[in-house]
Parts: sequence; C-alpha cells; structure tokens
Amino acid sequence: MFIHKTAEIEENVEIGKNTKIWHYVHIREDVKIGKNCNIGKGVYIDRDVKIGDNCKIQNYACIYKGVKIEEDVFIGPHVVFTNDLYPRSFIWEDTKIKNTIIRKGASIGANSTIICGIIIGRYSMIGAGSVVTKDVPDHGLMYGNPAILKGYICECGARLIKKGNNYFCPKCKKEVIL
Repeated sequence: MFIHKTAEIEENVEIGKNTKIWHYVHIREDVKIGKNCNIGKGVYIDRDVKIGDNCKIQNYACIYKGVKIEEDVFIGPHVVFTNDLYPRSFIWEDTKIKNTIIRKGASIGANSTIICGIIIGRYSMIGAGSVVTKDVPDHGLMYGNPAILKGYICECGARLIKKGNNYFCPKCKKEVIL
C-alpha cells in the first residue's frame, strides 16, 4: 500500500493491499477501498463509500456518500457523482441521499456527471462529458447530455455487433447475450 504524505485519510478507513493513494486525496470516515486500486491526485471520497478491488479512479473525481463501486471499475478524471436530487444549502439530512451503484467492469469517461439513484451496469461504458440521468444496462454504451444508449460494449472494450438475437465481439470473438 502507498499513501502520499499530502493525502488526508480520516478515521475508520479500510484500504486494501497494493492500493495507491496519490497527492491531495481526501478520504472521509468509514470508507472501504479494495485491494489493487489506484486513487489519483485530488480525489474526494465521502463518508461510507465502498470501492471494490482493482478500481482506477482518476484525478479530481468526486465520489459522494451513497455511491457503491464494485470491482474492476474505471472512473475518469473529474467525474462527479451526485447524491441529492433536490439540493438546497439550507436543507441537508442523510435521508435525502439517493444511492448509486456502479457494477463490475464499468468505465466512466472524463468529466461525466452521474445523477444519483441509478445503476450503471456491468461492463458498460459512459462516454466523456456525459450526464447520466437514468440506469445503464449491462454492456451499454451511453454518451451525450443527457446520455442515451448508443450500442453495446464487450468486456474487452470493443463495440459489439448484433448477430441474430445475440451480440458478437469482433475483437475477442466472444458472444454476449444481453
């Protein structure tokens, strides 16, 4: 495990083996981060966030309370997760938090905003600069503002091609049933 001297780690934080935490990261209390993760410069991780093994969270991402990130997830630089659908500075209570789940193997491109209360499916991909306002299906490729479904992506990252009732990957030759 590596924690840069400028990182601020609060109490009761669990950090897995071989995880790297870089410059000016702030991790709040009761966070759990799995093994083999890379947390980039300036990342903010709020209270009670759970992050699985083998995740890469790029510089300046903001992950707020209510977010659960499963294993093998990529979060691009400057990605922001919200947790309150109707924020007011003068009204705050934890009951307003809407949970968001990022499933195994998903990738979220740089500068994307993820509106709370949704599920981003397994091995899905969110294009850079997207505003995701609704659930993303497994293997879904979504981008835009608001993000809309544009196709499907293989675990290897290649765009899937429809063949009959299923999908086929031209790169790794897998057949994917959606």
